[in-house]
Amino acid sequence: MRDETVARSYAETLFELAEAHEGIEVYQAGIRSVAQLIDELPDFRRFLETPRIDAKSKKKLVREVLGDSLPKLLMNFLLITIDKRRQRLLRSIAREFDGLVDEKLGRAHVDVTLAREMTDEGLEELTSKLSSLLGVEAIPHIRVQPSILGGIVVRAGDTIYDGSLRRKLDGMRRRLMTAELPAVESA
Repeated sequence: MRDETVARSYAETLFELAEAHEGIEVYQAGIRSVAQLIDELPDFRRFLETPRIDAKSKKKLVREVLGDSLPKLLMNFLLITIDKRRQRLLRSIAREFDGLVDEKLGRAHVDVTLAREMTDEGLEELTSKLSSLLGVEAIPHIRVQPSILGGIVVRAGDTIYDGSLRRKLDGMRRRLMTAELPAVESA
């Protein structure tokens, strides 16, 4: 199985576990903290992912580091990922889990590119319009890129809405370049 498929499968299992027990927000915070530890502590990541270190040592360290901060069933889930040699997928599992939580709660992360910074009022209005357009609660991730000149580019999943001035000018330039000029009569 491909890593994405495996990570998705593990995330779905964890999601079902979360719904049946302490709740998805508690498990989301827990799996995020594990992924954050792996991201921020390269030595911890290497320790978990090194095949030369036995599973017993890895599980002991995970219990010592995370034991009191995670729900018992989430801890058991982590220990099983170590037993199954899937601990290198924990960050991917966390991302997939976040996606499942967003789907359950009716949220969509939207990448928004603007030519310049937006005011707080403008951001609220944009969030409201995007939520209305998408039919779910939009969570915009703003990126400023002056090269678009003006307007806005929105990416929601696989769909791109390009209302940038650069795209409009490029389209106008292409139409002008392909336009036929009227014939000039010579005298």
